[in-house]
Amino acid sequence: MNETQSAGVAPRAGRREWIALAVLALPTLLVSIDIYVMLLALPNLSADLGADNTQQLWIVDIYGFMVAGFLVTMGTLGDRIGRRKLLLIGAAAFGAASVLAAYSTSPEMLIVARALLGIAGATLAPSTLSLITTMFRDPKQMGMAIGIWAMCFSVGAIIGPVVGGAMLENFWWGSVFLLGVPAMLLLLVAGPKLLPEYSNPAAGRVDLPSVALSMATILPIIWGLKEIAKSGLQPVPIAAIVVGIVLGVAFVRRQRRLASPLLDLRLFSTRSFSIALGIIMCGTTLMGVMMLFVTQQLELVEGLSPLRAGLWMIPAVLANTVSFLVSPILGRRIRPAYLIAGGLVISVIGLLVITQVDVGSGPVTLVTGFALMFLGAGPLVTLGTGLVVGSAPPEKAGSAASINETSGQFGFALGIAALGSVGTAVYRSRISVPSDVPAQAGDAARESLAGATSAAGALPGDLGRAVLTTAREAFTGGLVTVSAISAALLAAVAILTVALLRRIGASGAAAEGGELPAEAAVPVAAAEKTPAHSAG
Repeated sequence: MNETQSAGVAPRAGRREWIALAVLALPTLLVSIDIYVMLLALPNLSADLGADNTQQLWIVDIYGFMVAGFLVTMGTLGDRIGRRKLLLIGAAAFGAASVLAAYSTSPEMLIVARALLGIAGATLAPSTLSLITTMFRDPKQMGMAIGIWAMCFSVGAIIGPVVGGAMLENFWWGSVFLLGVPAMLLLLVAGPKLLPEYSNPAAGRVDLPSVALSMATILPIIWGLKEIAKSGLQPVPIAAIVVGIVLGVAFVRRQRRLASPLLDLRLFSTRSFSIALGIIMCGTTLMGVMMLFVTQQLELVEGLSPLRAGLWMIPAVLANTVSFLVSPILGRRIRPAYLIAGGLVISVIGLLVITQVDVGSGPVTLVTGFALMFLGAGPLVTLGTGLVVGSAPPEKAGSAASINETSGQFGFALGIAALGSVGTAVYRSRISVPSDVPAQAGDAARESLAGATSAAGALPGDLGRAVLTTAREAFTGGLVTVSAISAALLAAVAILTVALLRRIGASGAAAEGGELPAEAAVPVAAAEKTPAHSAG
């Protein structure tokens, strides 16, 4: 055991810290729900506000753009001005923007409110995650706390349709934006009493050109990936991605020259940090898109309402909860590489189950595969996130957390663009619209399953059913194809995980020839100079 670890046992968190975790976790859960119920509310609010198609796209997308664009800035800003201070500022702004969104009277007002929500939302994830690493220094407790935090994100995403469906059946569309307000008020009241403050006293000023370059890097790439997912490979989205990459090179060069960079690139020199970040991004790319396919399969192929579709997601919620709570416990005895890889194998089995779905199989097979997929995801998210934030020195935890979240944003967008495009291509190649269908309805049916469903509703009985049948079969073919591709690639990720992370020990000690583990939280500069030790 090295001197860093033997110098003193990390203090264990007490009741105060666990209550504080609940205060952090509740807003995380409700913000995650709030993101996904937005999609359910879109038809109602668009009709009420008179939003056209372009405005609807901005209402949906502007939040994600702002979150992705500001994550790196907010993570580093929290390290400098204080993580609790930034979290409370973000909570107040998020609550105020939620009220503004709920009572918007025009599409433009709602777009502005959603943009403000995105900027405020960018403060929440890195601040909460970095505060968790501050409160829970014991590796075992930190793993459990991160598991609970990550579980709230996933559970919120899954139960969002249930909550949104119930609220939209009983209240007006603006009510879905008010879900997070009580949690933000609780955070503002309890946060100053329960949450510790942490800032880096040696941090310099925030470099504004770096902020501009980071946004100019991230936003064009995210936008380009989203447009490719919607319209396929087109010159403008491809050019946007190229511009983002070029500006990203300029951003990296500037960070290397600055004494106090916005993003400390030395974090990437820690092997466990870089590898864990890459694995999480790959997992998000391959599994994140499946939620959209499964939701559409339940609603548009099985014909379930959003509320009933959400109820069918409950097995995945339960599997997800078990996985996120058990993974940190298993991680005390099983090396991260083998536990993460084992979880990915379970997810691969779930994806293979989904490949057996057909139009007449009903939701049971689909939901079983989806639940298995989420059951296997826990180790990847909890242990992977622990490796990422634990590899950073304490004064850089906010920056590490923001990088972790940004990689997830890129992974999700990349998955939608790549695998979503594959699913769309399979759908369009397999759909066979009857010749007597009017041209406009036929074009809509060939475009997407949603278009086919809308077109079928306006056609005579038998003709509408024929269009709907071929569209559902084509979409299911796309679902099966994407599931098979994801399963094969995820199996490869599992193999790479074992190969690249096998030297990191379950207890935190590194195997012979390896490096210090994430849980040791050794500053990067020190880790580079510290000799490796065998895993007891």
